[in-house]
Amino acid sequence: MPLHSHLLLLLLLLALSTSVADSVSSSSSCSGGGGGDAAIVAAAFRDVHNFQLPSGAPACRPVRELRLPSRNLMGAVAWAALANLSGLAVLDLSGNALQGAIPGGFWRAPSLRFVDISGNQLGGALRVEPSPRLESLNVSGNRFTGVAGVDGLAGLRALDVSANRIRAVPQGLRRLTRVSRLDLSLNAMHGRFPGDLPPLGGLRFLNVSYNNFSGVVDVGAVKKFGRSAFAHAGNSSLVFSDNSTARRRPPPPPLPPPHRSSRKNDTRTSGRRTPTRSRRKHLSVVTVAVVCGVVSVAMLLCLVGCVACGVLRCRKNRGKEAEEKRAHWGGEDEEEVVAVAAAAAAKGDSAAPVVLFERPLMELTLADLSAATSGFGRELQLAERGGRSGAAYRAVLPGDLHVVIRVVDGAMAGVGEDDEPAAAATAFRDLARLRHPNILPLLGYCIAGGKEKLLLYEYMEKGDLHRWLHELPAGRPDMEDDTGGDIWEAAEDKRSISDWPTRHRIALGIARGLAFLHQGWAGSGRPVVHGHLVPTNILLGEDLEPRISDFGHPSDAATPEGDVYSFGVLVLELMTGQAGWDEASVSWARGIIRDQKGLDIVDPRVRDEAGGGLEPEAMAEREMVECLRVGYLCTAQSPDKRPTMQQVVGVLKDIRVAPAGSSST
Repeated sequence: MPLHSHLLLLLLLLALSTSVADSVSSSSSCSGGGGGDAAIVAAAFRDVHNFQLPSGAPACRPVRELRLPSRNLMGAVAWAALANLSGLAVLDLSGNALQGAIPGGFWRAPSLRFVDISGNQLGGALRVEPSPRLESLNVSGNRFTGVAGVDGLAGLRALDVSANRIRAVPQGLRRLTRVSRLDLSLNAMHGRFPGDLPPLGGLRFLNVSYNNFSGVVDVGAVKKFGRSAFAHAGNSSLVFSDNSTARRRPPPPPLPPPHRSSRKNDTRTSGRRTPTRSRRKHLSVVTVAVVCGVVSVAMLLCLVGCVACGVLRCRKNRGKEAEEKRAHWGGEDEEEVVAVAAAAAAKGDSAAPVVLFERPLMELTLADLSAATSGFGRELQLAERGGRSGAAYRAVLPGDLHVVIRVVDGAMAGVGEDDEPAAAATAFRDLARLRHPNILPLLGYCIAGGKEKLLLYEYMEKGDLHRWLHELPAGRPDMEDDTGGDIWEAAEDKRSISDWPTRHRIALGIARGLAFLHQGWAGSGRPVVHGHLVPTNILLGEDLEPRISDFGHPSDAATPEGDVYSFGVLVLELMTGQAGWDEASVSWARGIIRDQKGLDIVDPRVRDEAGGGLEPEAMAEREMVECLRVGYLCTAQSPDKRPTMQQVVGVLKDIRVAPAGSSST
């Protein structure tokens, strides 16, 4: 064989061996002790409760996005470990209960672009190391006492440090020339406006309310960012220039022009010009008076027209529908709530910002909410039963966000009607931190004029448990329902709550949600008592998973033991299919269950389908009787003899073993 043929063969063998070696090396790094990025994520959340690594995630694939919002994560994250994720670009841990501080080494992750850790319990001084790729940083709703190093974030476009405990404006903000959104509100921080901030010309959104700034705010800043951006932003050290919200001082009277003539000529001239000046002054006064009169009449006519339109619309909606809504909402009180919301949107508070916890970059105002509800009109008002928070309206916000806008009527989340906006905002943020798969989360809020408060919740298309138990035929979706039959897919036509497994899952989900509320405000130990747990306050998701709504109302009479009793009554209604429970009917059901004849009062729709599942009919009937037994225990006369909701969850889980693949949290 020629020499060059030997050389070619040798080079081919060397290339082949190198390729095989690289393949083995790569395989061993993924399947060996390293485990790739998945192992790094597991190590970072090793001490975090309720964290679960997504099943089926490839161990060798690089992690580019880590989104874990509102997962009830509790504990401390090993932030230094996350810095080893070389491809991590998006980190969203918002709406949890994470604690501790964030070391500077975390910001060394080379690909970080978006970080949202809002709505947690993180604290200490936040020190950010240079990260030229970082574009958005949201640390709002935590316990940070200071922020340092932001001048190293040259590419930052959005910064939100609101609702923390920061007492000084972060140094280096004015070097952030690319920032378009800046929120420093609710911190009581000291600083100078606008010298300590980025160039105002590049900002599209700014909020420095509820701080202690000094300096001068010109009319251009007020016009661009709105009055609410400067609400309680400083004391007398923060002043507003002319033509702004500050009271303008009257101009000094003009000085008489100098005259070079003699006193005689001066007197003659003055005598000759005085009538002309007086006549001109008189004409000016008359002109101003006429213009003001015309404008006043026009405004009065517009006001009368608006009132007339409102009256006509209200008259059109009277009749049977109005009677039903008065029965649900308490008659004249509903009209007062509607008037409050409409008045807040009609006056200068229409620019009040809407705070959305999961979409902090979405810029909405009270005017947008008013437009989405047709001016809080009755045609979009929900005739809900059991609500205690005031009138509610369905709305579709930008981004196809379907929400329910509820007007707060009375105390809510410990906030009184006359409480200051800062206290209300803090209380609403605490309420939003209560996140669990079986409770309806608070999506956002709007505080207008200091008193009018609106809360935003997710709209649940399926409705409430009362509707499924007592209104829909056999607990199935009504294809003739006014919500429109096209929303039901073919697979959902067979879905109902008539089968025993679904009703057990609903009871277990409600118990889990109530047990979570009784744990307290974000681990504080102070329980959240519902006080009005009825089927109309249990909403059902797309998979018929229950969500508890209308919680957060303070009441001295409400207790966790009272919630347990209400849950027991709800179980009796769920298992028997009968509505209208009072003390006498509860006593009747308890007697039957005590005599071991509980199967006689089980909903016939559930008993008829008991043998159609994968489990024997006798086993299903035994499980139903045990579930009725839970209702019996929870409705004990003595509160001391009632179990806790955590104990109820354990009992319900033991009654029927969940199938593989279902949630067990």
